[in-house]
Amino acid sequence: MEMRRITINIAGRNYPLNVPAAEEETLRKVGKQIEMMIREFEANFDVKDKQDALAMCALKLGANAEVHQLNNEKIVQNANDRLTKVNLLLDQIEK
Repeated sequence: MEMRRITINIAGRNYPLNVPAAEEETLRKVGKQIEMMIREFEANFDVKDKQDALAMCALKLGANAEVHQLNNEKIVQNANDRLTKVNLLLDQIEK
C-alpha cells in the first residue's frame, strides 16, 4: 500500500499525516469541509475561539454520523423484512 505524507491545515494549524494514497483526496476534502464549517460558525454565531468552533464542528459531524448510522440501520432492517416476506411467499409456492 502506497503511503503519502500530507499536511492538512485546520483552524490555522498544520497537521502532518501519513495516509494511504487512496485516502488522500478524501482527507483533503474533509479538511476543507471543516474549514468551511469553522468559518460558518464564526460568521453565524458569536464564536471567537477556534477551540469552540472546532467543538461545534465535532458535534455537528458526530450528529450527522449518528443520523447516517440510524438511516443505514433502518435500510438494513427494511431489506431484512422484505427478504423475510419473499422467503415466506417462496415457502408457500413450494407447498
